[in-house]
Amino acid sequence: MDWIEACIYTTTEATEAVCAALAEAGINGVQIEDSVDLKNFLNQGGGWDYVDEELLNAPDGEACIKFYVSDNAHGRESLILAERTVMGLLQMDIGLDLGQLRVETAAVNDEGWLNNWKKYYKPLPIGKRLVIRPEWESYEGKDKIVVTLNPGHVFGTGLHQSTQLCMEQLEDIIKGGGSAAGGETTLDLGCGSGVLSIAAMLLGAHSALAVDIDPNAVDIAYENAALNGITEGYRVLSGNAILDGDLREEILSQKYDVVVANIVADVIIALTGLAEECTKPGGYFITSGIIRERADEVRGALESGFEIVSEAIRDEWVCIVGKRR
Repeated sequence: MDWIEACIYTTTEATEAVCAALAEAGINGVQIEDSVDLKNFLNQGGGWDYVDEELLNAPDGEACIKFYVSDNAHGRESLILAERTVMGLLQMDIGLDLGQLRVETAAVNDEGWLNNWKKYYKPLPIGKRLVIRPEWESYEGKDKIVVTLNPGHVFGTGLHQSTQLCMEQLEDIIKGGGSAAGGETTLDLGCGSGVLSIAAMLLGAHSALAVDIDPNAVDIAYENAALNGITEGYRVLSGNAILDGDLREEILSQKYDVVVANIVADVIIALTGLAEECTKPGGYFITSGIIRERADEVRGALESGFEIVSEAIRDEWVCIVGKRR
């Protein structure tokens, strides 16, 4: 399958604002190439076996934010929405030099996409017990729950702050004691690579239903589940959980001890009613992918059916956990 690599050229100071705009458009998996950071690193005595000459020669203060979408109708719609959202920054007085905001796209095949990620994707400890291990990397540590992933071409490497926040909350909440001590039932809305639902299963959940609007997520999540030895109690479905009546009915066919949604604020707000219906009394709704500026809106939407029991912040990202009333 083919993919579209998009690169948005901006400035070092505006990278955070552009990433936040992309997140609002549903683009969370990004790669930042910043000439200033690289040159500072090298000037301080750092060294790499290989340095991208094009990045090294880039003008000072220029940054490139890369992301990937599938080369199909859904992916191209996502790309158009991302471009419009980022260009909307020009209409706001945010007090930053946004630079060119030039967007360049290129077609890449499966091998090219994956090799780009492999350069930056290493084992990552999360919380007290979890480690994300890329399939092609080894990890020698002991006494850890290792989540092995090949993220394919969908969001969910575990590197993003919002994903890490969700995993830390899962680590605290899932004890393997729900559903009459058989383990918790879990629902992952916007599952991507399946990283959160797979982590939940490895932490002791009895079952997990993973849902994503991108049909590519189905095969990738199943493949990642198999990498972790999960063959029972794990299902993945594709569709729009807000608009697809059949999918919504399938989701509501059972109640869940833990529901997690690592998406964006607008989608989480729209999903709150569904979450209220399908979360067991006393169950938890873990939400992230929320930038600080939108946290009050999400909190307000949750409070009708959930008691806010915890919040965590990492950089500009917020995770809010509600307990079903």
